[in-house]
Amino acid sequence: MKKAALALAVSCASFVAIPAFAQDSNPAVTGNYQPSQAVGSGNWFIGAQVGRTNGSDNGGFGDGNNGGFNFLKGNKDRRTGYGLLGGYRWKVGPDLGLGLEAGYADLGNYRVKNVFEDGQDVDQKGTRNALRGWMVGVNGKVNLVQGWYLSAHGGYFRANDNNQNYNNSVSQDLGFSNGGKADRGSWYGGVGTGWDINEHFSVGANYDYFHADAGKVKNNATGEISRGIKRSTGIVSLAGEYRF
Repeated sequence: MKKAALALAVSCASFVAIPAFAQDSNPAVTGNYQPSQAVGSGNWFIGAQVGRTNGSDNGGFGDGNNGGFNFLKGNKDRRTGYGLLGGYRWKVGPDLGLGLEAGYADLGNYRVKNVFEDGQDVDQKGTRNALRGWMVGVNGKVNLVQGWYLSAHGGYFRANDNNQNYNNSVSQDLGFSNGGKADRGSWYGGVGTGWDINEHFSVGANYDYFHADAGKVKNNATGEISRGIKRSTGIVSLAGEYRF
């Protein structure tokens, strides 16, 4: 009788412990980032952005060797740029997501308003040849409160090589020519902020900087070789992201 009672008590204790054990084995579903998801879960995402790039008065791309974006100074040479990204992001903490991404950016080769003008090309790569290329990198997103986020990303940027000729007409008139193959491999980085409308869709504003080396130029008279003008370009844009 005592053995039967002991066995019954052990069985009851086991059944009581099972739900508690199952609850402890599941990661906590909490936090401001993707609040209905558990830490360790993740999402595929796609994103797009469109905005205005920085320009330069000499007809080049970027602000000479600086490549920054002057928010206090307008510039008639600014152009419309866009970017497309996709990847996967994990919830690594209650408020933090980290992930991998890949995509493409074009920083000024398309003039959309030419759709409404006869004889004008929308795709102007042949004449503008603005900076563009493929990218692969990492990204992070932190939600300080539910809804509002801060983001950052960066990585490797494979820029167009401009047919291995980065010289503008001024350099050519002065007797310079391409003195070496441009280094197409470079980097990009950016920061942003915005609002998660829900756990699948968000909108925000970004600033991104794309660094691109200009290769080398050669003085045909003296044979001297130097670095060319960088075509690094910044873009301020509106962005949207959808998470699956």
